[in-house]
Amino acid sequence: MSTLIAEHVYKVFGKGPDNGAAVAKAVRALESGETDRDELRAEGTTAAVIDASFRVEPGQIFVVMGLSGSGKSTLLRMLNGLLEPTAGRILFDGEDLTALSPAEMRRVRSTKISMVFQHFALFPHRDVLENAGYGLEVQGVPRAERERRAAEALALCGLGGWEKSWPDELSGGMQQRVGLARALATDADLLLMDESFSALDPLIRRDMQDQLLELQKSLGKTIVFITHDLNEAMRLGDSIAVMRDGRIVQQGTAEDILTRPADDYVASFIQDVDRSRVLTADAVMTGDPGGRPDCGCPTVSAGTPLADVCAVSARVQHDVAVTAEDGTVVGSVPQGRLVAFIGDERRAVLDCAEVAA
Repeated sequence: MSTLIAEHVYKVFGKGPDNGAAVAKAVRALESGETDRDELRAEGTTAAVIDASFRVEPGQIFVVMGLSGSGKSTLLRMLNGLLEPTAGRILFDGEDLTALSPAEMRRVRSTKISMVFQHFALFPHRDVLENAGYGLEVQGVPRAERERRAAEALALCGLGGWEKSWPDELSGGMQQRVGLARALATDADLLLMDESFSALDPLIRRDMQDQLLELQKSLGKTIVFITHDLNEAMRLGDSIAVMRDGRIVQQGTAEDILTRPADDYVASFIQDVDRSRVLTADAVMTGDPGGRPDCGCPTVSAGTPLADVCAVSARVQHDVAVTAEDGTVVGSVPQGRLVAFIGDERRAVLDCAEVAA
C-alpha cells in the first residue's frame, strides 16, 4: 500500500502570448500574500488551486469536498497527471509524479492509479465484461487473464451473471458498478473518484456508498473521493478536506469538522448536516460509567451513531452505557450531552422520541 502526498500544489491558468511569465508571477504573488484570487481573475489569470497540501495514508478514504468552482476537480486531475501543477509536488509510492515524463505518467496511470468518473464512460459497443476489462486491455494483459480478473471485479461489485449484458440493459446504478469494477480490475493502489455517485438518484446513491464502504473493508484501497455533497463526505471520509476558492480551508475527520469548524464558511456549510447520523457515541461519551449494564438495559458501542444512541436513551431511565466488544463498560452517554451535540434541545428530544417510536 502506498501513501499519497501533495506539497504546496498550485494550478494557475493564464491567457495570452506571455502566459508562462504571467502564471509564474501569479504564483509568486499568491505565495507572498500580495494578491488574491479575485484580483488575479480581473487581470485575466485564474487560480484554480492555491497552496494545497495533504497526506493520504494507505487504505484511507480521503474526501475532497467543496461547491462548484472550489477547485476540487482540478486538484484531482493533477493527482493523476491529466493536469500539470503550476507549482508544488505530488508524490505517490515515493515517486514524484510531477517530475515524470508523459510516457512515464501514462505508465503510472495504467498500473498504479484508477479513475471512476461521474458519468459512467462505458463503451456501448462492448459488453459488461469487456468494459470491466478495458483497463487491463490497455495494459496488454492477455485476454483469458483480463476476463478472469474482470469477472472477479464484477462479482465484487455485485454484478456476477451480468458479464454478457450490454450497458444499455443496465440501470444507472449498475452502470456505475461496472465503472467501479473496471477500476478495481487493474488492482491499482490508488483509486480516484470524481463525483462518482452524483448522477444517481438518492436511493441508488446510498446503495453505491454502502457498496464502496463494504469493498473498502476487504480491499483497503487508497481512495480520493471528490464530492459537493456534505452528507456523502461525512459518511465516506476517514479524512475530509473542505475547499473554497481554490484553497483547502479545513482538514480533519467528520467529527472534527462538525464540532470544530475552522471558520464561518465551514460553520455555515455544515449547519444542515444530520449530526445524529454522522457523530457516534465516542464523540459524546464520558469516562464515567453512569449506565447500569447489570440492569439488563440495552447498551451501545463507541461507534454507534447518535441516532441509534437516541433510540436507546429514550427507552432507559439512566445514562446509556457504552461497552467494548467484550462487554466491559468503557463510559456512558448522558442525555444532556447527547442533546447538546445533536443541536437544538427541543428538536433533539423530539428526534429521540421519533427514533424510539
